[in-house]
Amino acid sequence: MKKLRVLIVVVCMMAAANFASADIIRGIGMDFVTIGNAGNGTDPATGNLYGAVSSNYRIGKYEVTAAQWQTINTAAGIGDSGYWSGNQPTAAISWYDAAQFCNYLTSGNKYSGAYKFDISGNFQVIDRVSSISTYGTTYVIPTEDEWYKAAYFKSNASGYSTFANGTDTAPVAGVNSNYNMAIGSPWNITNGTVEQNGTFDMMGNVWEWNETLIDGSNRGVRGGSFLYYDYFLRSSNRTTYVPPYYVLDDVGFRVASVPEPCSIALLLIGGLALRNRKR
Repeated sequence: MKKLRVLIVVVCMMAAANFASADIIRGIGMDFVTIGNAGNGTDPATGNLYGAVSSNYRIGKYEVTAAQWQTINTAAGIGDSGYWSGNQPTAAISWYDAAQFCNYLTSGNKYSGAYKFDISGNFQVIDRVSSISTYGTTYVIPTEDEWYKAAYFKSNASGYSTFANGTDTAPVAGVNSNYNMAIGSPWNITNGTVEQNGTFDMMGNVWEWNETLIDGSNRGVRGGSFLYYDYFLRSSNRTTYVPPYYVLDDVGFRVASVPEPCSIALLLIGGLALRNRKR
């Protein structure tokens, strides 16, 4: 038990430091960074609307690639073939497609996970709690707050920046970030410059779906794309008009993972301690 407690402390210290980890899931490898500083406040620059997240979580270091999409789509039979190829980010993926991708990572069934679909494939509701209870680690589309925090909350927990590079100065198009048609298409996900919390391309490349319901049935997208100028990379930009069934060649997504390993470990040690007390 003592060794387990030491392991928990190490895992939680790593989580607080936004450490990187990799999962092999349903035949694909995905890299994540842990976003710590649970219970952070909202960004005053947004009128204190966005960025507060009550627990630690992990978010994809990179956008989901076209190759990853094709592997899971073939196995799960999701539908849309997507756009771009290889290590470019996938795009022309609807919000429903992204949700089924995450479900398949979680459960091996595109209709079972945090996103509930009926047997005909009609979306019903989001229920992260029941998914975590059933499957443990649950893969999801990041909420707007989760996405916003990973992009703009400074790694030293001192507040928020305008851009995901940790500053209020736009990155250089085609060098640090891919926007304003500097390249003319999305570049491979490992190109560009690592951002303040360990991610790549939360500025540009492709827009990214958020889980959050914004307006009626619409879901938000964040981060800009290779097509648009640097205004769309800013924390102040909030795009709210995208219906969840839209497929656009500059809209993709990245995956988040909840709960992160420290939370799972704490639940484990708590369960073991309770079991020992009952003996």
